[in-house]
Amino acid sequence: MNKIEIKTTFTAFQSVEELPLDIQSLMKQAVEVRKNAYAPYSKFRVGAALLLDNGKTVLGSNQENAAYPSGLCAERVAIFHSNAVYPDAKIIKMAISAASDVNETKSPTPPCGSCRQAISEYEFKQNTPIEIYFMGESGEVYKSDSIKNLLPLSFDKNFL
Repeated sequence: MNKIEIKTTFTAFQSVEELPLDIQSLMKQAVEVRKNAYAPYSKFRVGAALLLDNGKTVLGSNQENAAYPSGLCAERVAIFHSNAVYPDAKIIKMAISAASDVNETKSPTPPCGSCRQAISEYEFKQNTPIEIYFMGESGEVYKSDSIKNLLPLSFDKNFL
């Protein structure tokens, strides 16, 4: 038997103000679009902002539905929209902000499993890492240089 050890590395920023200026702007857009979330059931609002290699920014917020599986997270709304409108553009950076209507969200909130898989699909498709910055509504911001830090054993088309 062998043991396999997988290590991941993140950069932690104490606040949005500590981020590079371009990421501050991207995160502020994620915070603003978070307000557009349709979250009547979970009361948990998420905003995502993507910076594409063509200079465009694409936004998304979570959209819930009474038939729970029919909703979509902010990250997937933004990713799918970016590919629908700019199919040849690469996603360079992603900023995510999450907040609850019920409790203060201070911890950096990473993408859920389904979103990690979707990000992985596009990172694999474009053969370029996507920088991912994520936070709660305030406090620390974590940066991952690639989805591989959040999903080290990914499933892609090579398994099919």
